[in-house]
Amino acid sequence: MADSNGGQTGAEREAPAEAKPSFLSRLIEGFKKTEADKDAVRTRRLFVGFAISGFLTTNFLMFLRFFFPRTIFEPRTVFRIGTPNDFGFGVDTKFQKSQRIWVVKNTERLFVISAICTHLGCTPDWKQSEQKFKCPCHGSGYDPEGINYEGPAPRPMDRARVELNAEGQIVVDTSVLFKEEKGKQTQFNDPGAFIPV
Repeated sequence: MADSNGGQTGAEREAPAEAKPSFLSRLIEGFKKTEADKDAVRTRRLFVGFAISGFLTTNFLMFLRFFFPRTIFEPRTVFRIGTPNDFGFGVDTKFQKSQRIWVVKNTERLFVISAICTHLGCTPDWKQSEQKFKCPCHGSGYDPEGINYEGPAPRPMDRARVELNAEGQIVVDTSVLFKEEKGKQTQFNDPGAFIPV
């Protein structure tokens, strides 16, 4: 029935509205989820939670690491190596890797050579068959007493301080080195550079 204005009555206007769901009811229907959808959401939330927790934990550990500076642990510079009778004549290489030294004993004295090439600081090798120290980096050669005779090494290898303690043990101090440089008097004969045998 039409009203006086030519429009529809109230009952006629409501009928089409009931046939078509409103925006609000469609929105509510969209939020209703199945159990599978709820499980997927929970799984996503757990994954995101773990990712954020991992990120924050990693950053916190990096923050803590800042308070612990990196240190390089070097071998002690003063140590005992045994008695003079523990070493035979010639070059003993058993401390080359652990302390970077060689113990040399001849008929007159026992001394300790610092196993550092005077050219650029590489560690030479003792060649028993050739009776010489040979630097693998640039070919410097040294005789059994550490005196340079070939290659670019400018001077003999340094010798570490040695002394006998009260127990008869040889004490080596690699922080004190004796040198032989061109144009200067040798330090190889100074007290502490060798032990008489």
